Amino acid sequence: MAGDPLKELLQDIRLCRLCVEEPLGNCLPHEPRPVVQAAAVARLAIAGQAPGVRVHNTGIPFNDPSGDRLRDWMGIGRETFYDEKRLAIVPMGFCFPGLDHKGGDLPPRKECAPHWRARVFEQLPNIELVLVIGMYAQAWHLGALRRKTLTQTVQAWREFTTAQTHPAVLPLPHPSWRNNSWLRKNPWFEGDVLPYLRGEVGRLVR
Repeated sequence: MAGDPLKELLQDIRLCRLCVEEPLGNCLPHEPRPVVQAAAVARLAIAGQAPGVRVHNTGIPFNDPSGDRLRDWMGIGRETFYDEKRLAIVPMGFCFPGLDHKGGDLPPRKECAPHWRARVFEQLPNIELVLVIGMYAQAWHLGALRRKTLTQTVQAWREFTTAQTHPAVLPLPHPSWRNNSWLRKNPWFEGDVLPYLRGEVGRLVR
């Protein structure tokens, strides 16, 4: 009897130690704890940056204030958000990358995406929409279509959601509270993007 390719792949990811045993640059400064959520029937995916320290400590994706804001943006609660059959969560880096000298999170590890990303999405054939959060995810999923700045990329959301590509892509800013100033300066995000986001989430996960 054939095994479940996605289940086996997720098991391999959760055992991954590339950033310790074969690092591209400095070794990960702590024990790896890959965080990922997926099921082959999911129709919606979140492509985030990398787990923060709170997520690293619990092993639960977006289990922090940023996750609370993201769920509010999407118009869903934790029960739906953490249902792998409804929602896949595939960050650019599966492990918490550590902190920089200012106390902020480092960028996603360079080992993760080239080794795992295409393989994961090959096993997610039903994804219709990918929410790409932050510049690293947008660079990977949009490539040359990405604009010069994150603001310009998010402003072009209609172009990406109506493009003849599968799955469609919706770029979002990071829901971190550090982006409060950005949200105040860009009220069109709440007025235009969030209603569309909540409508699509409702269609795909409920």
